[in-house]
Amino acid sequence: MWMLFAILSAVFAALTSILAKVGIDGVNSNLATAIRTVVVVIMAWGMVFLTNAQSGLDEISRKSWLFLILSGLATGASWLFYYRALQIGEASKVVPIDKLSVVITLVLAFVFLHEQVTPKSLLGCVLIGAGTLLMVL
Repeated sequence: MWMLFAILSAVFAALTSILAKVGIDGVNSNLATAIRTVVVVIMAWGMVFLTNAQSGLDEISRKSWLFLILSGLATGASWLFYYRALQIGEASKVVPIDKLSVVITLVLAFVFLHEQVTPKSLLGCVLIGAGTLLMVL
């Protein structure tokens, strides 16, 4: 089931890039990011209430709160930089560079989460890096 959700995530991420590139025309990139963020907040809280998950708020540990807040700040920074890059660059070049996050995530997972680096994941990182270079040059 996780693979279906991952594929749907990729499809909607692709749609996000195309829709954003069209929508950001003539709009300040920070304002566009703020509008997008409000929509995401409403949608996320809607799902919380739809699934009756709000009762779990008081069960979240301090450590989880800290890391969720830090993750939110990282997401916000990523979106601000992404929208600015998308506004001034070509989507076909901005998006592949943005997807280098896959390679960076694998490195960070190895360093901080002590996840294993396999020959397959190493080869994938090299291919993603090479593919990104090929697409943006």
